[in-house]
Amino acid sequence: MTAFTGTGSLARLIVRRDRVLLPIWMLFLAVLPLSLASGTATLYKTDAERQGYINDLGSSPLLLLFYGPKPSDPNLGALIFWRAATGMVIMALIGVLFVIRHTRVEEEAGRRELLGATVVGRHAAVAAALATMTGASLIVGVLVALGMISQDTPAAGAFAMGLAWAFAGILFGAIGAVTAQLSEGAGAARGIGIAVLGISFGVRGAGDVTSGLSWLSWISPLGWIYNVHAYAGDHWWVFGVIIVATLAITALALRLSARRDVGAGLLPPRLGPASAAPSLSSPLALAWRLHRGSLFGWLVGLGIVGGLLFGGVAKTSADLLADNEELTKIMQRIGGASGAADVFLAGTLGLGAIAVAAYGISAALRMRTEEAALRSEALLATGVSRLRWAASHLVFAFLGPTVVMLVTGLAAGLFYGATTGDIGREVPRVLGGALVQLPAIWVLAALTVAVFGLAPRRAPAIGWAALSVCVVLGQIGAALQLSQALLDVSPFTHIPRVPGGPVTVVPLLILTVITVALVAAGLAGFRRRDVPVT
Repeated sequence: MTAFTGTGSLARLIVRRDRVLLPIWMLFLAVLPLSLASGTATLYKTDAERQGYINDLGSSPLLLLFYGPKPSDPNLGALIFWRAATGMVIMALIGVLFVIRHTRVEEEAGRRELLGATVVGRHAAVAAALATMTGASLIVGVLVALGMISQDTPAAGAFAMGLAWAFAGILFGAIGAVTAQLSEGAGAARGIGIAVLGISFGVRGAGDVTSGLSWLSWISPLGWIYNVHAYAGDHWWVFGVIIVATLAITALALRLSARRDVGAGLLPPRLGPASAAPSLSSPLALAWRLHRGSLFGWLVGLGIVGGLLFGGVAKTSADLLADNEELTKIMQRIGGASGAADVFLAGTLGLGAIAVAAYGISAALRMRTEEAALRSEALLATGVSRLRWAASHLVFAFLGPTVVMLVTGLAAGLFYGATTGDIGREVPRVLGGALVQLPAIWVLAALTVAVFGLAPRRAPAIGWAALSVCVVLGQIGAALQLSQALLDVSPFTHIPRVPGGPVTVVPLLILTVITVALVAAGLAGFRRRDVPVT
């Protein structure tokens, strides 16, 4: 028996547990650059048109922060590698969260210790999580490359781009393996991992935006991936740097894992007070303590940063009309330059709403987490009723997304209004476009609540599967020419295209009624079933 005994078996277990979500996010990420390339190739057919598009987008420091330095070659592949750079950030985030989920979360739940009592080596869990993430990332990379080749781009650039996407997940998966060793809590491990990604993104962005500080990109792990420059030089040697760094970080993770006890972290936990503060005397106060970190993260990450990005790019999307006759004709039919900005805002706010729905589902699933960890049973043994305990978490499952979308709409409206010089007009319009998404978000959170009450073991799988279906139908449903009846399965299909389009109240009321019915069914089931169901 060696330290890696059982790695293959644990990897197969990970694949079995994630057999639904794993293929969905892989397919979604693989399709993103393909859909972007297909649309861009139709609108910008020549190098001159694409260069004008690059110059317009590259004139905004905010966009350079997100996309990186402008490509030196205006070919289609280089443009897509640049415009789809945020996909690599998503790959990195998934890498961190995936590895923590299958290492630290397993330890926190006690399953790692149970498996460790069998013929499983000390490093098998970390190795299995990294191996699975590596395999999934490489599959995404191959699919990205094949998709770009289908758009008549050079094969060398396509595979350079695919490898860049793959190594974003692999490299940050290794970083997630290190952060999983530091804290005994999965929440803290995720926080540290996301903070490392955020710092890497910020350092890389500062190097790309600030003149004379381009060297900063080379001290950021995310900067290495951006500097592959697929289709514009194909810096293959950068992959050597990434591979060496990944191996070194993996070796560090394994070494740290060997220096600690199972279930413990290298950083000592902070001891709490001997008695609870008066502010924790109610279920709602405890729920606030449990949900506040996630809520603040979404407020900053999507509400403020995302809102500013949406508002900043909206003005640029209108400016692009001047250099593209075909796009001008399309937009003149829906309102000219302002129509272009409205279409962009409606589309991006819709994408933001799907992301916020993930927060709503996660907040609703906190009830299942507390029950499975046997913490809810202790609270319900006191004078706290089941409905009161559940309501404390539902506040964050429904009001939390409302606050995030409110902040997103305000930030986007203020930034866009400032660029157009008409804040008073744009803020209400953009804010309305954000808030109109709420009924669809609530439906997914309510579905999760209903399954939690009726079949709690299936709540995580059904909640995330429902979101995945909405993502697939919304992003590639039209491209696959799916029937309208199938597209209507997603609640986001029924949301009015605001700003710019008419507001139809009936679909919003129907979605709200469905939300109320699902929550009522979930609470009724929760009152009648056993607690806990583990």
